Amino acid sequence: MAGKNIKVLLVEDNSSDVFLLQEFLKEVTTVVVNLMPVERLSEALNYLANEIFDVILLDLSLPDSQGLETFVIAHHQAKATPIIVLTGLDDETLAIRAMQQGAQDYLVKGQVTGDLLVRSMRYAIERQRADDALRHSEERFRVALKNSPIFVYNQDRELRYTWVYNPSDGLMVEEMLGKKDLDIIPVEDAERLTTIKRGVLTTGIGTREEVSIRIKDTTRYYDLTVEPLRNESQEVVGVTCASIDISEQQAALRERKLAQEKIREQAALLDVTTDAICLRDLNNQIIFWNKGAETLYGWQATEACGKNASELLYDEPSPEIEAALLQVISKGKWQGELTKLTKMGKEILVASRWSLVCDEQDKPKSILTVDTDITDKKHLEAQLFRAQRLESIGTLASGIAHDLNNILTPILAGAQLLPLKFPDADKRTRHLLEILEINAKRGADLVKQVLSFARGVEGKRITLQLKHLIVEVGKILKETFPKSIEISTDVPQDLWMVSGDSTQLHQVLMNLCVNARDAMANGGSLSISAENLLIDENYVRINLEAKKGTYTVITVSDTGVGIPKEILDRIFEPFFTTKDVGQGTGLGLSTVLGIIKSHGGFVNVYSEPGSGTSFKVYLPAVGGMETFSPEDLPPQTGHGELILVVDDETAIQEITRTSLETHNYKTLIASDGIEAIALYAKNMDKISVVLMDIMLPSLDGLTAIRTLQKINPQVRIIASSGLMSDNKLIAVAAIGVNTFLSKPYTVNELLLSLQKILS
Repeated sequence: MAGKNIKVLLVEDNSSDVFLLQEFLKEVTTVVVNLMPVERLSEALNYLANEIFDVILLDLSLPDSQGLETFVIAHHQAKATPIIVLTGLDDETLAIRAMQQGAQDYLVKGQVTGDLLVRSMRYAIERQRADDALRHSEERFRVALKNSPIFVYNQDRELRYTWVYNPSDGLMVEEMLGKKDLDIIPVEDAERLTTIKRGVLTTGIGTREEVSIRIKDTTRYYDLTVEPLRNESQEVVGVTCASIDISEQQAALRERKLAQEKIREQAALLDVTTDAICLRDLNNQIIFWNKGAETLYGWQATEACGKNASELLYDEPSPEIEAALLQVISKGKWQGELTKLTKMGKEILVASRWSLVCDEQDKPKSILTVDTDITDKKHLEAQLFRAQRLESIGTLASGIAHDLNNILTPILAGAQLLPLKFPDADKRTRHLLEILEINAKRGADLVKQVLSFARGVEGKRITLQLKHLIVEVGKILKETFPKSIEISTDVPQDLWMVSGDSTQLHQVLMNLCVNARDAMANGGSLSISAENLLIDENYVRINLEAKKGTYTVITVSDTGVGIPKEILDRIFEPFFTTKDVGQGTGLGLSTVLGIIKSHGGFVNVYSEPGSGTSFKVYLPAVGGMETFSPEDLPPQTGHGELILVVDDETAIQEITRTSLETHNYKTLIASDGIEAIALYAKNMDKISVVLMDIMLPSLDGLTAIRTLQKINPQVRIIASSGLMSDNKLIAVAAIGVNTFLSKPYTVNELLLSLQKILS
């Protein structure tokens, strides 16, 4: 390092320590040190993102980070740069923990000299280079072995495993180290291997043999090479072994000889399996038909044998079958999915495996077919694919909803503030302001519908009796729907209760009923019924969304035009609609699905074109008494309290400031988490509440909240966001914020939150 410039990043918030280190380095003449001092971890991370340093001197106690987490964050940002930890006399334990995590060295403040500092930096740089070189060398060796089929290991003179790499299937490295062959494989195999290896230890001459080993109930065959392992004095201190699995080659030699024998041995078992097994000659005439085939296809063996398989199981010749026959004749096997017919004419989907059977002269004689019914499995897969598609669309909808919420927040608040700013406005102006507020709320409601689909909306859950809700909806329908539609309800007196949001469930029923009305343009019947249902394991197996337990089921049925089969799987997608432009948003059924899923339930639909549609809504039943939610109290004005508003949207900053100051609050504005921390530290005694947006640039809201709580554990915080995932909501609750305000929020909601937190 003599004569070389060293670029050093010093992360230290104590100006005295920085000065001392700079003075020490000035005394050193063997090396030129370019020192870059910073006080905060965040500043260091910014430098590390754009510049390369030879070494980092890191104090673990910084204004924006404390303890071992400081090292972990810095090390993650600059893995290739050696880090020397600076610590006090009472923090050596923490420094040692940092060394265990990857620090190259540590220095105790008060004991540092210029020469010691340079020696430590030289040691850290050289050690980092050595570690990198060793790691690269090991990685090249590891990749070479990983891509090789060779199993390599060393054993000492006692034949204990001392080093293992790329072990065979069924064995783990930790199961082998320190053990002998007798400890991990059967005695007979171990004794045979021990004899071979002891011969090499005795003679000092390597050998190569073919061996078989039984590993975890499987016999494998290996081409084994054993060479003596010598020390620097050329004494034999163990053996080095390399083996290649040749089981497949051995199996290929035996497979053709055993094929006929296996078929004969297993013939007695064919009637036990539930799979349909059929043996047919090369003219496609059925020779053998087992009990599984009788059960699956309905034909008895006496009816099937001698018949042409294609005429029995297919309604017409298929090019796919011809291709399968050609492949099984030429390659010996074929497998795929086929649609076949039962005796009753029902179509079923089977996973079919065909194998060519040869005689003793190795000439093709017949074709063995094994069919497994996968009709129900494919039905479940279709449900899963549909759920995955809806989840993907929901993710997109959530992102759109977040941006819309940020846009609607200042519009909605402004619409409510303008009448207060202009109390003497004329009637036309007041009417325009009412239109603005109404449409802003409609936009907010539309966003909530999107979020209902995307991730469900919790709402206010109470124990409620659905029969009251059904009766209420029935009355509304009879008053508002055309007289050509006959409305009926059927609800048992002992209907089980559910836990839910009555407003959301009312929306579910109305959406389903409005769709039913639109499907009956010329009149018809609309019925709403409910029942108690106990779902068992059999039902759960054929419906991915169901869980075992008690459910209350609401059925909304109509006699309308029905839903075509080709679009039935898409009806719950947001913005998908079959209605004319201007007659529907396509959010009705997606909202229904989102609300029911958020209540822990699921929805099934049954429809036939021309025969009507039936929606079944399944909600988990609960016990207990029916409860009611209290009315919100009217908001009160403030008393001059100072509120710190943290949001990166300028429009939201301005409208929130105006809203609060109009209602006798004072405000401070911050655009990101770093600015919020600085303002709070300066005005901590004056600030009553912090209104913090969670999704912020530079430093996110959650991190900023944790920092404020370190500054003042009693800080009162209202968290806010236009979109929150379940994980984020859990994180917000976990760090102990006082309340959460979802965007877009009204002025009243903001004031009520402040009133609640300040009372």
